[in-house]
Amino acid sequence: MERLQKVIAHAGIASRRKAETMITEGRVKVNGQVTRELGTQVSKQDRIEVDNVPIYQEEPVYYIFYKPRGVISAVTDDKKRPVVTDYFAGVPERIYPVGRLDYDTSGLLLLTNDGNFAQKLTHPKHEVEKTYVAKVKGNASKEKLMPLTKGIRIEGRKTAPARFEILSVDHQKETSIVELTIHEGRNHQVKNMLQAVGLPVQKLKRERYGALTLAGLRPGQYRPLHKKEVTTLLEDAK
Repeated sequence: MERLQKVIAHAGIASRRKAETMITEGRVKVNGQVTRELGTQVSKQDRIEVDNVPIYQEEPVYYIFYKPRGVISAVTDDKKRPVVTDYFAGVPERIYPVGRLDYDTSGLLLLTNDGNFAQKLTHPKHEVEKTYVAKVKGNASKEKLMPLTKGIRIEGRKTAPARFEILSVDHQKETSIVELTIHEGRNHQVKNMLQAVGLPVQKLKRERYGALTLAGLRPGQYRPLHKKEVTTLLEDAK
């Protein structure tokens, strides 16, 4: 079930805010009855009309995408920078990213048109693990990284415990490769956590989301998720 205004927006009729106006103006019918109540829940089986014209409800689709660096995790950008949906020109559904990766961060990103799926994976109370590999400035050590396993305070809030693995240390160049696994999704979280322990990030990539990996994909490539993969992600989010 999804909110009526969200379904109208996903169908490309109007923005969500404009869809809310249409509903309150009495221009929307559900199963033949005018519905003016915002937040009305509808399903795929409901017949929805806007100005007496039935709308098409898309079937849900799910994709895994290897986001390159220098791409915005959005469907549009007012600065005309490349966005993730530029790579999905052949996909007819109105898909959007689940969460986000920073402009200069590469790696695994999910895209869908299923609002319930996206909400379950991004809601703070759900704990889907995400693994990142970071190139950092400095010589990483267990002593430096250990505070992350207990949680550290960033911007007034304590982070949840994280797991780490030191993949390599280049003492000559004073750089290290660190793997960090978290289940939160705060803005710039991995960068902020590593910065807080004296290891500023130079390069960052998300390698894993739940049980999903980038195996078989190169930057800019995507593939549909298998039904079992979608089910597993939803189970992990419970």
